[in-house]
This record gives sequence, C-alpha cells and structure tokens, in this order.
Amino acid sequence: MRPSSVSRAAYPAPTADSVAQPARSDWATLRRLFPYLWQYKWRVIAALVFMVAAKGANVGVPLLLKELVDAMTIKPGSAMALLVVPLGLIVAYGLLRLSTSVFTELRELVFAKATEGATRSIALQVFGHLHALSLRFHLERQTGGMTRDIERGTRGVQSLISYSLYSIFPTLIEVAFVLTLLGTKFDMGYVWITLVALVLYITFTVTVTEWRTKFRREMNELESTSQTKAIDSLLNYETVKYFNNEAFEARRYDESLEKLRKARIKSQTTLSMLNTGQQLVIAVALVLMLYRATQGVAAGHMTLGDLVMVNAFMIQLYIPLGFLGVLYREIKQSLTDLDKMFVLLEKEREIADAPGAQPLVLDGPPALRFENVRFSYEPAREILHGISFEIPAGKTVAVVGPSGSGKSTLARLLYRFYDVTNHEPGGPHGGGRITINGQDIREVTQSSVRQAIGIVPQDTVLFNDSIEYNILYGRPDAGHDAAVEAAKAAHIHAFIEKLPKGYQTTVGERGLKLSGGEKQRVAIARTLLKNPPIVIFDEATSALDSANERAIQAELKSAARNKTSLVIAHRLSTVVDAHEILVLVHGEIVERGTHAELVARGGTYAGMWALQQSGAD
Repeated sequence: MRPSSVSRAAYPAPTADSVAQPARSDWATLRRLFPYLWQYKWRVIAALVFMVAAKGANVGVPLLLKELVDAMTIKPGSAMALLVVPLGLIVAYGLLRLSTSVFTELRELVFAKATEGATRSIALQVFGHLHALSLRFHLERQTGGMTRDIERGTRGVQSLISYSLYSIFPTLIEVAFVLTLLGTKFDMGYVWITLVALVLYITFTVTVTEWRTKFRREMNELESTSQTKAIDSLLNYETVKYFNNEAFEARRYDESLEKLRKARIKSQTTLSMLNTGQQLVIAVALVLMLYRATQGVAAGHMTLGDLVMVNAFMIQLYIPLGFLGVLYREIKQSLTDLDKMFVLLEKEREIADAPGAQPLVLDGPPALRFENVRFSYEPAREILHGISFEIPAGKTVAVVGPSGSGKSTLARLLYRFYDVTNHEPGGPHGGGRITINGQDIREVTQSSVRQAIGIVPQDTVLFNDSIEYNILYGRPDAGHDAAVEAAKAAHIHAFIEKLPKGYQTTVGERGLKLSGGEKQRVAIARTLLKNPPIVIFDEATSALDSANERAIQAELKSAARNKTSLVIAHRLSTVVDAHEILVLVHGEIVERGTHAELVARGGTYAGMWALQQSGAD
C-alpha cells in the first residue's frame, strides 16, 4: 500500500502536531525528566553524599597546603634552627588529594546506572510511541531530522546529568565552602571580592549565552535540514540515477552545508567573545585577591601559607568557573534537545484504542463488513462515498478499478491506520463502520485487529537484514524450517538456495538488492508464515512475470482457502475466481458481481476485461 496509489489531493493535510509548538520552560523540561531519575532515588542520594565528600576533601587540600608551607617557613631570628620535614602533613596532603578522586569516581560509579537507566527508559518510550503514532504522522515526518532529534535528545539526558551533577552542583558547594572559610579565617573583604566577581561572571555568562542561543538553535536546525536532505537523497539513490541528477543533489546539499558553515562561524565568533569576557572578570578578581593577600603578608597579620591558601582557593574556584559558559550553554542545549524529544513523546495518537477496549474475538474465518463507510484524508476531498459490502467468512472479495479510486484506502482503514470519517455531529459512527464478526474494529484493540490480518502489499519494503529475518518477520519465533516451507510455498526457495549465503543473504536498504518480483515473493512468504484468518492481497503479483504469476496464483488460492480474503488488483486475470468482484470508481462501487456476471453485463468491468485481454493478445 504505497502512498503513490492515492492521488496527490488525497495526501494527509498538515495536522496541529506539525505546527510549531511554543517552547516549554527549562524547569518544565527538568520536571518531565525527574521521574525517570527518581526511579533510582537511593543512587541519587548516594551520589550527592559522595559529591559533598569529594568537595569537602578538595577544599581541605589548600588548608593542608597552608599548614605545610607554614611548617617549612623559617621564622625571622631563627635562621639556624633545625628544620624538620612535616611528614604527617605531606602524607595527609596526599591522602586528601586521593580521597577527592576516590569520592568523585564513587559518585560517577554509583550514578552511572541511574543515568544509563533513565536514558534507556526515555529512548525506549519514544521509540514505542513513534510506532504507536498514526500513518499520517509518518507520511509527514522527515526521517533524517527526526532521528537527529532523538539522537540528540538521548545524548542530552547524559549531558544534562553530567554537567549539572558533576560540574554545576559541585562548583556551587565548593563556592559555599570557600566563602565560609575566607570569611571566618580572614576578613569579609575577600568574601565581597569573590561574590562580586561571581555575580559579574554569572550575569555576563548567562546574558551572552542567552543571546547566543538563537545562533546555536539556527545551527542545529540547519544541521538537521542538511542531514534530512542527505538521507532523503541516499534513500532515493535509484531515482537520482534514473534522472541523472547527482549534480543537482550535490548542489542542494552544498547549499545546506554553506548555510551551516556560516551559522557555525557565527556561533564560534560569539563563543570567543564570551570566553574573552569571562577571563577578564576572573583575571581582575584574582589580581585583587592576591594584592590584598600580599598586603596582609607584608603587614605581618598573614603568613606565606595564608597567601598560598588564598591563591589555591581562587585557582580551584575559578578553573571550573572558567567552563561555566560552556556548561551553561551545553545545559541549555541539552534541555532544548531533551524538550524536542519530549515533544515527540507527547504527540497525540490520532488513532487510539477506545477506553476499556477488549481483544478481537475470533473462532474461525470471520465475516467482514464495510457499512456505509465514508473517508477523507483531508476535509476538502472525500475519497470514499458511503461504501458498503460484505466478505462472508472464508470467502474472497476482489476490488478493482482505476488508480486513485480508493482501493488501497480500504486496506488502510481495515488495518486502522486511519479511522472512518465522522460526518454526523454528535454521532460516534457517522462515517459508517467496519466490523469483523460483528465487532466494530474501533471498539477492540488495534493490536488484536492487526494480529488477525496479513497483507502482501503492492510496494514491498524489506528490512536491511537477511532474507530469513524478513520471512520470519511474519512470525519471528517460527524458526528456520518454517521459513524454508514458506519460501517454498512462495516459489522463492530455489532462488535463495543459489545465493552464496542462502537464507543469510542481506537484502540491503529497503530490500534494494532484490528485484521487485523477488521482494514480492518474500512478502508472500512472510504472510503465508503468519497464517492469519484475514488476508489482503494488494496487487500481490504485480511485480511477477506471467509464468511465476500463474505458479504463485495457485499458492495464493491455497493460502486464501478457509480465510476471509480481500484482493485489490489492476490485473483482472488475478480475480476471476473471486466470490464477488467490486468495481470501485471515484470512491463509489459502480458494479458488483462474479466475473461471469460482470462480463455478461457489458459495463465498466467488461470494458476493462476486454482492454486487458486485447493487450495480452
């Protein structure tokens, strides 16, 4: 069931989801993330304890360094005094340094499971949700851009936790420790210099980074656009070759790359401005602190150890602050990327199970009914106009007609890729209904409906995996022998056996290493293996030559025996044995009957039959 089987006017209209949504606040994004992390609350608490211990040990290093320097300083008037190496202080200094690293590694070790677990949970939930979204969403999506959003979002979880828990919070704890020590051991002048510098530094960093965010966002959007164009072009490799448009595709890609280059240069320029301003604030603060400390040493109310301690404190404090701009930018970017993934996760499911929906109940081949079904992909143009027909249990009904008449739409509605249109205000089933054994498919679970249906689509798309994997996709737990039997029934076993790797041969991206007929026979084998009570053949033999078509027709008849079958066809020779044939034109059934009845009637079907027979002759 390929989109090309529906006229362009029938393509889905843009939905509300495709319109840009207002960005949520950073706090809202963090609140959305918090439940995933709180599943590991004991690890979070333990990581915080280790983080505080690491910073306590880190702040203790300059204090010990001061004591070590003072112990090694020869006081005036005692130049010949015996100098004793303070071995205990040296050992304690080394242990503090070691404990800083040990506590830091313990923090990362304890919290790694929480980080990876949260990332896995979110990524899996997004993946499952994308599969649950409607066909309309997937027809509108840009795969390259969407995969980049998911990739950046999952990476954003790790970055956000890493930068906040491992960098921002520890720095804030260290600032609190340092300010307390400076205020208690010396005077408040040191505290005020440090605080003013911090306020200026943070204000400048946040202001400039917020200004830079638009350039970073523009760069990311251009990166997604270029990625989308590249992937789209490579996925349509054959089409590019058919029309000799390699140079055209290269120009399109180059235009995207040129815009991306300019955006990256602009982003780098503004980053250099940010870094320069930050270093200026830090340099001025360091000069003022050291000037005040050297004055204290010269006046005699501070020791050399105090001077070394102040310098060490400032270095320990300002080195992580030197990365604050980068950290803030990365956290903001991680929040943006994470929010994009949450937006995907929050997209409404257009087709959802009804509250309390129960599985479809079948005890054999079911009867299938379309009752006054109306449907439109967009309000401006209705595709189906009150279609009604029944496929009795175990029987075969064929639908024929010109392209764009709505034949494949019947299969999409049966699979609940879309729901019938509600035309009557207040009426839950205003657009008619589709029933299986009298059960409205909108009132049972989608999973049970799709489990009961097998399809051989007109345009078969295969996974980039082995032939056996693609056949077993109909019933993944069936095993190799079952795959071989299905392949024999679909007349593809002999072809597979001749391949160097046999059933383990990789079919390539979207199955492009196989011919159209080979792909279609794999699809037939897959459906035969699934063995569902309802089967849909949507131009199931369109890519086969006449000899193989006749051979497989017998297998399809065998596969349809004791099953309820819907056959969609252009080639009328494939439907002559159907119990009833419907002629669909412009979304309306204009004729119905058996092959013999329709030919004898001399109407639309008879004209199509005569035209195809003369073409065959």
